[in-house]
Amino acid sequence: MSLGSRISAELRGDRTIWAILAVLAILSILVVYSSTGTLAYKEMGGNTEAFMFKHVVIVIGGLFLTYLAHLMHYTKYSKAAPIILLISVPLLLYTVFFGADINNARRWIEVPFVGITFQTSDFAKLALIIYVARAISSKQEYIKDFNSAFVPIIVPVLLICGLIAPADLSSAILLFVTSILMMFVGRVAIQYIALLLMLGVVVFAFLVLLGEFFPELIRSETWVSRVRDFIEKPDGGYQVQQAKIAMSNGEWLGLGPGNSIQRNYLPSPYSDFIYAIIVEEYGVLGGLAVVFLYALLFFRATRLVTKSPKAFGAMLVIGISISLILQAFINIAVSVHLVPVTGVTLPMISMGGTSILFTCLSFGMILSVSKYIESVSAE
Repeated sequence: MSLGSRISAELRGDRTIWAILAVLAILSILVVYSSTGTLAYKEMGGNTEAFMFKHVVIVIGGLFLTYLAHLMHYTKYSKAAPIILLISVPLLLYTVFFGADINNARRWIEVPFVGITFQTSDFAKLALIIYVARAISSKQEYIKDFNSAFVPIIVPVLLICGLIAPADLSSAILLFVTSILMMFVGRVAIQYIALLLMLGVVVFAFLVLLGEFFPELIRSETWVSRVRDFIEKPDGGYQVQQAKIAMSNGEWLGLGPGNSIQRNYLPSPYSDFIYAIIVEEYGVLGGLAVVFLYALLFFRATRLVTKSPKAFGAMLVIGISISLILQAFINIAVSVHLVPVTGVTLPMISMGGTSILFTCLSFGMILSVSKYIESVSAE
């Protein structure tokens, strides 16, 4: 058997999704290597290879997670959903009060003895999506019943999003919107979707009020300042201005891999504003290609939803794909000044340990559903 045949036999599921994942992983390695020059000089005396090696290890580890996750039958994720959701609650609580303070935000906890930081919101986001998919698919016949909609779905969404929001409002809002869209697709009665939306506004207002008394725990002042900057500064603040300069440098074809100029001036060019570096180095065409990859991922995911014979598989795929696409487009929208500055990364491209690993795990779950659909179709 040839090498290509062996790989094809091992990597089951939608080949296009596998290809999208591979292209995003390669692009991530190239752009992160290019954009970490300034950071390397600050922290490692200019040793950019060390950052690249670390990132390559994380990406390879993530791809291995994708492989393992796609081997597991997707119904096992449904069975594990309540447990992992329960685990996420104390993790988020610990992060709010005792998390490592990095860039004036407590989003991480430090793993004892190894010095590695872990972003608990990434774990909680995936846990909630799996749980909501399970709750909606298991209550299809009672979807209009208050008891089946409020406690099993609305309460967990408010709890998890409310615990993520103090340090990472943008991720909490994206997760909240993802949950609402999942409920809409899952045919939850519109009055319960409206109830969740109303309660979400109440929780947000309560957090803003608490932020006045506990600014060290809730970053409400940062939220207000970013919205104010977006409204009052037509050209954006310093970060957005540098991102715009980067993208204008790229023109149609870009400056070429590794030739970015603005990586030396743009804050977080390897994470929050990595899309600007992509456009600078690969041009408008490169930026459009990235948008096309995410749009193609969503198209292939919705195709799986229509083919899935099980409700949980369909809801799991739609929830994960909505989350990834919303995150990607919000990150891109920040760089082009369509929304206020957030801390949202570009999925599978931005540098970040837990972000890459949980994105790869998400891909693996989508591919697990795809693999099952393939096996059913072959029978």
